[in-house]
Amino acid sequence: MKLSQFNFRLPEELIAQYPTENRDECRLMVIDRKSGSISHHIFKEIINFFDDGDVMVFNDTKVFPARLYGTKEKTGACIEVFLLRELNPENRFWDVLVEPARKIRIGNKLYFGDSENLVAEVIDNTTSRGRTLRFLFDGDHDEFKAALYALGNTPLPDYIKRKAEPEDEANYQCIFASNEGAVMAPAAGLHFSRELLTRLEIKGIQKGYLTLHSGRGNFREIDVEDLTKHRMDSEEMEVNQTLVDMVNAAKDRNSRVCAVGTSVLRALATAVCMNGHLMTFSGWTNKFIFPPYEFTVADAMVSNFHTPYSTMLMMVSAFGGYDLVKKAYDEAVKEKYRFGCYGDAMLILR
Repeated sequence: MKLSQFNFRLPEELIAQYPTENRDECRLMVIDRKSGSISHHIFKEIINFFDDGDVMVFNDTKVFPARLYGTKEKTGACIEVFLLRELNPENRFWDVLVEPARKIRIGNKLYFGDSENLVAEVIDNTTSRGRTLRFLFDGDHDEFKAALYALGNTPLPDYIKRKAEPEDEANYQCIFASNEGAVMAPAAGLHFSRELLTRLEIKGIQKGYLTLHSGRGNFREIDVEDLTKHRMDSEEMEVNQTLVDMVNAAKDRNSRVCAVGTSVLRALATAVCMNGHLMTFSGWTNKFIFPPYEFTVADAMVSNFHTPYSTMLMMVSAFGGYDLVKKAYDEAVKEKYRFGCYGDAMLILR
């Protein structure tokens, strides 16, 4: 398929700038791929589409405060630094993006906060925007991380046209997040409240967890029309034996396995065996999924409504079927569903 096939008209006012007041009370569009039907619900009604013994798989990655604002030495220019990942804890090397990139060269120093105790030196250029920083800090690693994160802001996506506010620290985090490492929240999981998770448990629906540290590569612009030539950035992930046993048992008894979010769907597709079962996995994935694609583990998925040309939209289209998802997105725009990480949700049943 071609990049141009994933464009659609998205009015800017439909991109949610704030979440709904209650996590589980956003709107939910349900798509049944077998019948081609589309119906409209409230998110907490998702429980009605699953039965005792079904499994929901969540991504338990935890977002860290990755966006910082530093001051360049001598000129005093304000530089945005977006932390991507820690490369070397001992030497305090970090892979980052900087804006404006043209103002930052190897050897430049950046100062953070009111104190000059936290300083970073540029030691390498990795891309036109990317840099490797070495942080200079008097203290042990735990003290350094605490100081760094105290200065950081919640890394909201660029389509949210405002700076992060204190409430975003909790809002842009799944309530079950536990393994730190993401700079992008697994948005489908944001809709699950503690009350809803309890109701799912009472009904006998099992909860399983994997970890995939979602990165900025999900929002990197695709610059090729032929999707087979696009390469995803690698993301670290782990699927443990507990989840493998839970999912494989569900498959063997013909219970439904639901991937909560595109990150979970990609992780399951990475860790799948030849027989359609799941296997343990610890490492990195750069799997890029777009139509057509044959899924063998998940037979349901939860997703937010994504922006045009996004890799997440392509993955949803592969799972739900290109024509049906396109029809659903047209209806979502018509019915004024809210798009983006703070927007409404979609459930696809296969």
